[in-house]
Amino acid sequence: MPYHVIPLPAEFLARVRMGQDDQGQPVEVSVAQGGEPLRDLLRRARPGERIALASYCPFKVAGPYKEYGPVFVSAQASAETPVLDRLPLVPASDYLSRPFVLRAYSSAERIVDATIAAPELAGETIARFLATPEVAFILARFAAYGCYACRIERAPALNGPGGS
Repeated sequence: MPYHVIPLPAEFLARVRMGQDDQGQPVEVSVAQGGEPLRDLLRRARPGERIALASYCPFKVAGPYKEYGPVFVSAQASAETPVLDRLPLVPASDYLSRPFVLRAYSSAERIVDATIAAPELAGETIARFLATPEVAFILARFAAYGCYACRIERAPALNGPGGS
């Protein structure tokens, strides 16, 4: 099943680069040691890059699942564009190079299913989750720290034989 990786909202990135996170707290800007997961570019930071650490909430519905967590992003906007029609897995990227968590959520933002996915089998799990009508989206999370990695949704349907 085709899917898309949904980028971090542009409004969030603009706010972070102005110095404020999703909780209204100051953003921490630093120089990357290398390896920090950049959620805006879906790759690991290179040593010496300026990065920002900010609190982010991937949810909109109030309730017990609405949580905030730390994310690294580039401190400045970049012309670099992440690939959004597949997960940033090895060998193309080291972003999700180790087993990670996939959590499927309903439109009410309640967990429907979850698993720890090996990078080479993640596509099968995503297809299985998205084949379930109750699933509205999937969040990928880094297994060790539980931090947000990216959001996954069904690819938009094409209109007619030629697409739209």
